[in-house]
Amino acid sequence: MPQTDTVIRLLFVEDRLEDAEQFISLLRNGGIAVRPMRPESVEELARQLNELPVDLVLACRDAVQIPFASVVQVVNASGKDVPVLASVDRLDETVLIDALGAGARSVALRGNPEQLLQVVRQTFDDLVLRRSVRRLEAALRESERRCDALIASSRDPIAYVHEGMHIRANEAYLEMFGYVDFEEIEGLPLLDAIAPSHAEEFKQLLKQLSRGETPPRSVELVAQRADGSSFDAIIEFAQATYEGESCLQIVFRQQTVDPDVARELDALRQRDQVTDLFNRSHFLSVLEDAVAAAAAGRGDQALLLVEPDHYATALSDIGLAHADTLLAALAERLRTVLREQDVAARFTDHGFAVLCTRCDHSESARLAELVRSAFEGHIVEAGNRSLTLTVSVGGVQISERIATVQQVLAKATQSVQGAMAAGGNRVEIYDPGAVDRAEEERVRAWVERLRKALVEEGFVLHYQPIISLTGEPGENYEVLLRLLSHGNELIQPGTFLGIAEEHGLLEQIDRWVIEHAIAAAAELKGRDRRPTLFVKVTQASIHDPKLPAFIGETLARHGVEGGQLVFEIPEAKAFTSLRATQDFQAGLKGLGCGLALEQFGAGLNSFHLLNHLDPGFLKIDRSFVQDLPKNAENQAKLREIADRAHEAGKLAVAEFVEDAACMAALFSTGIDYVEGHFLAPAGPVMNYDFG
Repeated sequence: MPQTDTVIRLLFVEDRLEDAEQFISLLRNGGIAVRPMRPESVEELARQLNELPVDLVLACRDAVQIPFASVVQVVNASGKDVPVLASVDRLDETVLIDALGAGARSVALRGNPEQLLQVVRQTFDDLVLRRSVRRLEAALRESERRCDALIASSRDPIAYVHEGMHIRANEAYLEMFGYVDFEEIEGLPLLDAIAPSHAEEFKQLLKQLSRGETPPRSVELVAQRADGSSFDAIIEFAQATYEGESCLQIVFRQQTVDPDVARELDALRQRDQVTDLFNRSHFLSVLEDAVAAAAAGRGDQALLLVEPDHYATALSDIGLAHADTLLAALAERLRTVLREQDVAARFTDHGFAVLCTRCDHSESARLAELVRSAFEGHIVEAGNRSLTLTVSVGGVQISERIATVQQVLAKATQSVQGAMAAGGNRVEIYDPGAVDRAEEERVRAWVERLRKALVEEGFVLHYQPIISLTGEPGENYEVLLRLLSHGNELIQPGTFLGIAEEHGLLEQIDRWVIEHAIAAAAELKGRDRRPTLFVKVTQASIHDPKLPAFIGETLARHGVEGGQLVFEIPEAKAFTSLRATQDFQAGLKGLGCGLALEQFGAGLNSFHLLNHLDPGFLKIDRSFVQDLPKNAENQAKLREIADRAHEAGKLAVAEFVEDAACMAALFSTGIDYVEGHFLAPAGPVMNYDFG
């Protein structure tokens, strides 16, 4: 599925603009950000494909203006990997076969939004995967070239072995064993490099490896040179490929220290000195082996991440000098509940990781609950202070479905963050085989938390300055919603607004934001300040005919003028709820409040919306600001939007300005206002110096 910050560049081939706009609205409502284009001729289609980056083409199978066959022909002639989807009014076996036969990658059904979203997501995911494979193949070829050069010049004796025979060796390897050039050793059995006293043992190891078993990290033995002399050595193994063939990389290291001392040093390198648990580096190598085993079909492993709740508060209580003492005490408590086969490590500054083996989901959940309950109510000694700490445990069952280290860590991190965000002292285990059950439990906890936040002031408002590039006077702030966790950490709205929408809580949250924003403006009124606040309103609230009256009553109660409020509505939401938005704006006009369209410019004909609505501000879609200094197309688009906005008597606002280069580029575009972390991050107090 595309990530929320990924924009799909989608080219629509439809006879009617309204049909294309409907598709855009359906995709955006489904959480897919699109940068749309719509050619009106075959020539324009060819030009857009050749000159502009395009991800997907969604073409009407029965289009007259640009026939579907012409679309496929032009796409194929472009030489680009651009999948074509056929949009149809009905779907049966005949339609499907005809569309696929005509060159469509898949078929999207107009009257079924869920099917449309699934097809677009799956097709885009496939495209991203193909692009990734091509990049990886190129990177692999370059890496192999560089590695081959590095191996050739390495001082470590390195060889590659396939089916027990040497197929590659560097100069250091040849020198160690007394050979002049590689031809003397090419095709020679690796067993010839092993002294007779260890030959049988090593032969058994080679047989195990030939059956596909994972090689050991290292083996101590006696090696033998070409002249028959021998030396104590350690062999290190690693899976590798050479010229496309799977093989083993062998590194011989001559022992120069006592083996017992070497083993002790190796053990020390694997340990965290504060907690005496394994360190992150060693744990990641163990996790890589577990993930490889899962990819081969093993399903009885799990990763648990353990994070102390409210750690910052606890650390401030005991003092930074006792931080290591606290971590050591937490690690010791963790050891008391782990099994012998479990591998534990200090994984982050104050977080721990546990790799559980021989455990299904129920056993993983049981062990995670044991860890959680072991800390609940337990007194931890740190210096001369005693305190109690709870922990949040997040985990993931490692399986073939998420058998990469990155996926496993991402799911485990998501789980532990979810447990902390839901109040801490909780366990969340992601099981690919039981996603629905886990999701239901997670959603129930979130709904309960959101309802409680509405009653107990669990939300807070932050304010981000909106700054004039033309020197216009006045204070302008965007009002941003945050949810407070039990440890007073801030949770972004993207984490919970989707759940709030599914359970009918958006209108209540909108009213909470409006009332508290007006109260904040009233408080500044007593200090002779009159800021203008930009307040986001969801689509659910636009359809509430009583909302303007609520706004008016709240303004009157606090003695705040309506002109201090500007309500923001996303362009796509306004388009799909045009009548409700018009009624809402009429209500705002009577109160003196303003209207802003955000995410503006991402539609096919955004300015057409101004024929029906009269916003004072156009907040330009963030996709046009991304990579702005290097993107001439986005710079031109911003200038075009700013020019047309000024012609229509509107003010243009650029959001998400993240660096100085982007800011510098904006000065030449005609934009009126800017907003972003580079200028000032959002904060709980309206204290920006607009002077």
